Amino acid sequence: MSEWVQGRLTLRGRVQGVGYRYFVLRTAREFEVAGLVRNLPSGEVEVIAEGKREEIERFFEEVKKGPASAHVSSFLEEWFPFSGFYHDFRVGY
Repeated sequence: MSEWVQGRLTLRGRVQGVGYRYFVLRTAREFEVAGLVRNLPSGEVEVIAEGKREEIERFFEEVKKGPASAHVSSFLEEWFPFSGFYHDFRVGY
């Protein structure tokens, strides 16, 4: 049985101003996930995804690659209980 969870991925590097959020949004359409992607004031990008853990893990593997114009130097991956708050995937501001 698949566990429903919330995953949070914080990406560092050249990840703002390079189309990263829209890359994540397009990638999310390939997976059964809901959540959001947003720029953080620190210069990082945060991705929050809810769904089956296996699906989020696969989604995060693609997201970590980023678009060609980006460079991820490091990331923090965290896991939380499923909230049911998200019903689609969107860009947050």
